[in-house]
Amino acid sequence: MEENRVPNIIFAWMLNLNLIIILYIAGIMAGGLLGYVHENTALEFMQQISSVTMAPWKIPVMAVLLYGSLVLFLCIQTENSALIYTKIVVEIMISLMIGYLLNFSYIGMILLILADVISRMTKVRWKYAAIGIVCGIFLLTDYNLFAERYHITPLETYLIYYRGDVRSVMLGVKNMLYSLNILFFIIYTIQLMRVQMSEKERILNLNDKLNQANEELQLANSQMEEYAKESVKNAETQERNRLAREIHDTLGHSLTGIITGLDACITLMDAAPEAVKEQLKVIADVARNGMTDVRRSVKALRPDALEKMELEKALVQMMEETKKASNIEIDYCCTAELSHYNKDEEEIIYRIVQESITNAIRHGKASKILIAISMEYNIMYIWIKDNGVGCPKIEKGFGLHHMEERLEMLHGSLNCYGDNGFVLEASIPIRWGEKR
Repeated sequence: MEENRVPNIIFAWMLNLNLIIILYIAGIMAGGLLGYVHENTALEFMQQISSVTMAPWKIPVMAVLLYGSLVLFLCIQTENSALIYTKIVVEIMISLMIGYLLNFSYIGMILLILADVISRMTKVRWKYAAIGIVCGIFLLTDYNLFAERYHITPLETYLIYYRGDVRSVMLGVKNMLYSLNILFFIIYTIQLMRVQMSEKERILNLNDKLNQANEELQLANSQMEEYAKESVKNAETQERNRLAREIHDTLGHSLTGIITGLDACITLMDAAPEAVKEQLKVIADVARNGMTDVRRSVKALRPDALEKMELEKALVQMMEETKKASNIEIDYCCTAELSHYNKDEEEIIYRIVQESITNAIRHGKASKILIAISMEYNIMYIWIKDNGVGCPKIEKGFGLHHMEERLEMLHGSLNCYGDNGFVLEASIPIRWGEKR
C-alpha cells in the first residue's frame, strides 16, 4: 500500500545502517588485532584480554554472514502464530551471536526485530508479549552484565592500539551511529503509528459510508415496497379497465345488433312473419356469439373470432353478422396485408372496427358505413365513416375513451370528426410479429 511506503523505506535504512555499524565495529576490532600483530605487541594485547580471539579476517566475514541470515529471516512473512514465534526466537539467537562476535559492544540489531514485531504481528495480545520479550532481551544484553561473567573483552581494549585523536574520532562516530539507529527506530515507530491511525480512520470512514449506504438501501427498499404496492393497485385498475373495455366492446356490439334486429322484427311482425322468424334466428346467433365473447373477455382472452380465425376473416365475419342482424350497409376496402401481426395489434384493429360499427348504429342511427384499411411505411391507417346524424361537438364516451387508451399503449393515435356524419381515423405503428 502507498501508506506503508514511508515506514518500509525507514526500515530499509535501518537495515543498511546496522550493516554499516557491524562492519565498522568489526573493522575496529580486526584493525586493532592486525596492528598488534604487525607491531609485535600481540603478547601485550593477550595479557589484557581474558579469552582467545579469532583470526582478524574472520570477524567481519562472520559478522556479515550472520547479519545476512538475520535479514533473510526478517524478510519472511507468515500468518501462522507458531511460525511467527519461531522466527522471532531464531532472529534473537542470530542477534546474540552477532553481539557475542562483537563482544556485545553493539546489540542494536534487536531494534530491527522489535520493529518487525510491531509492524507484522496483528494479534494485539501476542504482539505485546513478543514486544515484552524482545525489549527484555535488549536490556539484558548490556555489555556490563556480560563482561565479568563471560570474560568479554571491551571495545576500548581494541581502541588502545590507535592514537588518541583517532580513537576519539572512532568513538564519536560509533556513538553517532548508535544514536542514529535509535533515531531511525523512533521515526519508524511514529510513522507506523501514523499509518495505523490513518488506516483506522479510513476504516471508520468506510463504516460511516457503509452505514449511510445501508440507510439509503433501507430507504430504497421502503420506496420499492411502496412502488410495488402502487404497481399492484395500478395493475388492478388497468385490469378492471381492460375488462370494462372488453365487456363494452363485446356486449355493447352484440346488444346493439340485437336491439336493431328486434326493432326490425317489430316493424315486420304483421307484414312478414316468416321474415321475422329468420331475423330472430340471426339475432339469436348474435346473442350467443356475444355471450361467448363476454365469457372470454372475463377470462382475459382475445375475442372469440380472433381465437378461431385470421384477423381479416374475423373482420369480414363480424361485418356480415352485423349486416344480417341490423340490415345496415357496410362497404369494406382493405389494401393492407392483415397477417403476421402481434396479438395486441390484431385485437386493437378488430376492436376499433367493432366499436365504430356499434357507435354508428347505436348513436349515429346510420344506414351506411364505409371502412377503409391501408398501410404506409409500417403504419396502419383505419378510416371509418358513416352517414348518421353526426356530432358537431364530440364528447368521448366510454367506447372512444378506451379505444384511445388501447391506441396509446401501442403508440398510436385517434382522431374523430362529426360535422358530416361521423368519421374516425386511427393510426397504429406496426411492429411485425412472428409469422404464424
